[in-house]
Amino acid sequence: MPDFADIWYVLFLRDYNTRLVVICTILLGCACGLMGGFLLLRKRSLMGDMLSHATLPGVGLAFMLAVSLGGNGKSLPILLMGAAFSGVLGCWAVLCIRNHTRIKDDAAMGIVLSVFFGAGVAVLGLIQTMPEGSAAGLESFIYGKTASMVASDFQILVIVTISVLICSLLLFKEFRLLCFDEAFAAALGWPVKFLDVLLLALVTAVTVAGLQAVGLILIIAFLITPAAAARFWTNQLDRMLLLSALIGGASGWLGASLSAFFPRLPAGALIVLVAAVCFVISMLIGTERGVLVRYLHQVQLKGRIGRQHLLRALYEILEGGRSQGELALRPVPFRQIRGRRTWSDAHLRDYIRRAYHEGLVEAPTKDDSIQLTVAGLAEAAHLTRNHRLWELYLIEYADVATSRVDRDADMVEHVLGEKMVAQLESKLQTYRSAGSLVPESPHPIIPGD
Repeated sequence: MPDFADIWYVLFLRDYNTRLVVICTILLGCACGLMGGFLLLRKRSLMGDMLSHATLPGVGLAFMLAVSLGGNGKSLPILLMGAAFSGVLGCWAVLCIRNHTRIKDDAAMGIVLSVFFGAGVAVLGLIQTMPEGSAAGLESFIYGKTASMVASDFQILVIVTISVLICSLLLFKEFRLLCFDEAFAAALGWPVKFLDVLLLALVTAVTVAGLQAVGLILIIAFLITPAAAARFWTNQLDRMLLLSALIGGASGWLGASLSAFFPRLPAGALIVLVAAVCFVISMLIGTERGVLVRYLHQVQLKGRIGRQHLLRALYEILEGGRSQGELALRPVPFRQIRGRRTWSDAHLRDYIRRAYHEGLVEAPTKDDSIQLTVAGLAEAAHLTRNHRLWELYLIEYADVATSRVDRDADMVEHVLGEKMVAQLESKLQTYRSAGSLVPESPHPIIPGD
């Protein structure tokens, strides 16, 4: 385990190599997170995987070409140029298959991925038979070799990150419309194909720049995982992209730092694992789509709906027993309430307890009867009014049968907003007979029910 001095040395980037690697992975994480957000919304998460695997034959062919011309086959710029050419060729193949056949994006990307990766493995096999092949070190592009990054890698990543950031800011509106409604963008006359190619070119640049850091196998995780994690926190595109870039940068920083603490653990794998931890945390507690948060919201919604049904049941019971004038507050037996819906005793008592804590009902009497408070009666009247507005609307405008309108109204009444209430009131003025603020029920009410 590292001691405090080692931790201090790494966290504050006192070593040149550590500082270079950490900054490079942070830049790569930000660029991958930003581009991954667009890929995720375009439903092209597999595109990053296809691109990374499509670069392998380009790396091998660039090495063979450089050696055959008497140059240095291990030159990083030459290898990256070969990877970029092969990646662009893979993107072109996917677009051709999609635009000229009936094959969908996912199938086209799967075909290109497997063919190009198979070609890359075959090229690497040929390189091993060459005299220079044993020392080529091309396997670092497959699994990544973060610790071997040098100043030229930093310069490439700076250029790629700045280019991605500038293009995303200048074309944010265009990319956003392309992600959400490509057909509408084409109808407006926007150059959809050019924007699509430009977006794929930026993804290709990020993928090629990240080969040295995390390798072609793990780059897809670095592209998609931060964006998928950010999706759990917000529904706003700009915030999602910013958060995705921050998660990617933080994953790169923590992964590279942990690799410095534990030199035997590869940095690329640790970066992806840190991003996966961020994804799991976001999936559980994300404020917009987190599993636990949504579960708590559903529990709260279920309790609120149950309380509303309880108040409406009490109001309808009181309404059925009145003769003239206003409703009179009186205790209602528990079993009479229980018979209004398919409640269990435990659930009904829980709803009564919630209503009591909110001051809507009195405490149950000794004979297990429930009585509304004045505030509870007003709330019950409001809820019943909204429910019957929905019933009238469904009967009047949706041709829903009276026998089933109560169930259909139950499904939508809890999302009834004030604007919709005003619209319904303007269309349904006939319910104001006898000065009542609550419409008459479309169902027959049996006195004493």
